[in-house]
Amino acid sequence: MLKFTEEHEWLKIEGGVATVGITAHAAEQLGDLVFVELPEVGASFSKGGDAATVESVKAASDVYCPLDGEIVEVNEAITADPSLVNSDPQGAGWFFKLKLANPADADALMDEAAYKELVG
Repeated sequence: MLKFTEEHEWLKIEGGVATVGITAHAAEQLGDLVFVELPEVGASFSKGGDAATVESVKAASDVYCPLDGEIVEVNEAITADPSLVNSDPQGAGWFFKLKLANPADADALMDEAAYKELVG
């Protein structure tokens, strides 16, 4: 199941764990990323909490936690090579995996059609 937030994060949910990243739209808006800071494994976040930071040649931006949960894995590859986020934002450029406190909360997020309508 693929879900999206108004803050331009995507979630791929499998078995109560969401792989989270930023959308292609967000990556395009930011431009070439030069730095990514990821959360610690084991950290817990509430929905909307600042979970990660990205910096591009244009700006710095926070990546928000899309739902309540605990970080169970981070993608160290993007800290070593932030350009992965630009080249494959919804694939190899994922940020972290979040064990959802309440997987049913994902039902309130947007599906791909609603997200495409948002970014037009």
